[in-house]
Formats: sequence, C-alpha cells, structure tokens
Amino acid sequence: MKTIKLLLTFALTATLFTSCYTEVLVDDYNDTPQISINQLLGSYELWYVDINATKGFGETPFLQKAFTMSFKNGNVFANNNIVGLGNTGNGFGIKVGTYDAYDMILDVFHTVDGFSTFDIYQIDNNTIELYNPNNDTSYFLDGYQRSNFDYDFVFYDNIHYFLQEYNAWEKVYTSNQGAINEFDNENFLQFLSGGNDSEFRSSQDANGTNSNNLYWDYTGLYGVGNVTGNTKLKTLTLDYDYFDNEYFELSVIDDGTIALYHPTSGTTYEFVGRGYIQYLKTTNTKNKTATTEKMRKYRKEKAENPRTNTRV
Repeated sequence: MKTIKLLLTFALTATLFTSCYTEVLVDDYNDTPQISINQLLGSYELWYVDINATKGFGETPFLQKAFTMSFKNGNVFANNNIVGLGNTGNGFGIKVGTYDAYDMILDVFHTVDGFSTFDIYQIDNNTIELYNPNNDTSYFLDGYQRSNFDYDFVFYDNIHYFLQEYNAWEKVYTSNQGAINEFDNENFLQFLSGGNDSEFRSSQDANGTNSNNLYWDYTGLYGVGNVTGNTKLKTLTLDYDYFDNEYFELSVIDDGTIALYHPTSGTTYEFVGRGYIQYLKTTNTKNKTATTEKMRKYRKEKAENPRTNTRV
C-alpha cells in the first residue's frame, strides 16, 4: 500500500511539473524576429548570389551581374568581375551603391541602375531571399565570411566570364615543341559578352597592335568545358568553320594570363589580357568600364515564383 501511495505521489508530482513546464513554454513564446534586418545583413561579410536558385521571370540587373554582395554601414559592395576576385576591395569587390533597411524591407540605390526595393525573408541560418515586388522575382543569397568563402571555386566555375573581362587576349608565347598548324597565325582572341554569350573573334594582326585598333578576321562560336578530376583545368573549343574546330586545354597562370595547350599539334600558347573591363555598366570607357550588358546566365530553365506579392 505504501508503495502504491509513493507511486501515485510521484506520478502526480511529475504531471504537475510537466504541466508547469508546458505553460512556461507557451507563455514565453514570441514570434518577433530575434535580430533586426541590419543585423541580419551584417551577419555575413559576403552574400553569394545563387543565380540558379532564382524564382520568377523578371530581372534585377545589379543582382544578375554580381557574384557576391556585401552590405556595410549603408554601402553596397559587389564582386561583379572574376578578374581580381578575392583581392579587389579586400575581397568585398567595388562599391556599387547605398542601401536603407527597415521592417524587413531593403531599399537599394544603385550607382547606375537606380532604385530597387526588396522584401527580405530569412530562409535558414545563412540564406536570405530578396523578393522584388516590382518584377515578382526572388534572388537567393548564401552568407559567408571572407575567411571561409571559396574564391577559387567561384573563379574556376566561371572561367567563361573571366575570358570576357578583357577587350582582347594577345598571344605572347608559342612553344618550340609542337607541329606547325593554322592556329599559329592567330595573334589575338576576343570573347564577347552579351548576345548569345558564346561568340569569339580572332585576329592575325601583328603583336603589339592596340586592342582598340584590331581587325577581326573571323567571328565564330566558342565553348568552355570541365575536365573530370581537375577543377582548375578547362577545355576551350573554338569553332573555325573553314578549318574545323580548334580544341585546347585551358589553364590560368594568373588574373591576366592564360595558357592554351593544343593537343593536336602538341603546341602550348600563352595569351595576356589587354584592356581590362570592370563591370559596373557605366559609359566610362576611359577607365575600361563596361558599356555592354554582362549578365550571369542561368544553367537551368527559369521557374515561376511561388511568392505572392503581399506588400501593402
């Protein structure tokens, strides 16, 4: 009997404690955001624009061209170029505008593109959604600190754009080893941004010719591919209709020099970039700032945005 009383007492006590614990949880519940929007934006130094996660059929130009965004003390920074990635602006890139953040709304005043407004949603610990109600499109940004951001991966994953960031590539070296071939005559290459994003031009003008004065002998299509097991080695195919495609193994020597190995002939060429183009979409051609539309391309079909415009 005594044992039964003890068990009943224990059960009743446990029930009371459980009830009290449950009530505390309910009473303490608060759905107010734990941090402000400014704290959220500042919680990571870099926000990587995951372009392929975009929802909607609209386009916000400054987000479309950026690899990373940063929000610092009212100023907006972006890495729009692959050249200098990780070094420009101590890794933040260049200043592209200013911003104001309040009530989970972000207003951006871009230097060239003007005003854009976004509703911000925190998706998880390091992902935010920037929803533009004016074009019904959402961009998704992943947060990183500069110390753990893989600049190299972004660089080599976007070699396609790296090639476009110079007005021309001048051949400065041809190896002695290798058979004579038609490509020996090509002294300049240019990879065009915009349009179908896969056009190249070549010139046989003499070395030393100013890149603005080149005569382009040929215009064709090019493609960049990956090499299995080697993330830093790429393939480059130039479609020359009149003597078939030219295939190369492409490696990067530094931010302004590439090496092209031609397996068919066994020849190695080196090209140096001439006329660096900084992408801010201005008309400042004196400082080699792009006047053309360089936008990051999607690697999959665009998807409809399920987000409903609920802003009042």
